[in-house]
Amino acid sequence: VTKLGAARRAKLGIGRAFQLTNLFPNITVHENVRLAVQAHAGGDLLAAANEAVPRISPAEAKKLIAHENALVVDVRDPPEVAATGKVKGAINISRGMIEFRADSDTASYDPAFQKDRPIILYCASGGRSALAGKALKEMGYGRVQNLGGFKDASEGGLDIEPA
Repeated sequence: VTKLGAARRAKLGIGRAFQLTNLFPNITVHENVRLAVQAHAGGDLLAAANEAVPRISPAEAKKLIAHENALVVDVRDPPEVAATGKVKGAINISRGMIEFRADSDTASYDPAFQKDRPIILYCASGGRSALAGKALKEMGYGRVQNLGGFKDASEGGLDIEPA
């Protein structure tokens, strides 16, 4: 266990004292500190994304799909989708590709993305969909919602289909 002093915590941008256990014994303590700082920053990014992208219930998603032709996007990786299926009618675009598929200036653009169309995102737990939603909002998509996790969607009554 490595204790970080106040000066080191300040330099790393960590506001409170914590102990870092050498989680990965095959890498240096310095690398473990870097990973911890990265995870700390990631928490801030996720909090900002959750604040920017409203969470909706499966019932609200059903209404948007039925009445407003919402685009449903599964941002999980293809092996995850293959293992569980997806919400009926959803398109699968991995989190790492969402900006390319939503940007009309790229060769990978998917014309299903329209800035005036509601977009509903989901992943395994809601984190990747929140981050993807924040990115879409920053690209000018105004009606972006986070359905949360696939399990929430399937248990909430949305129809599921094979990948």
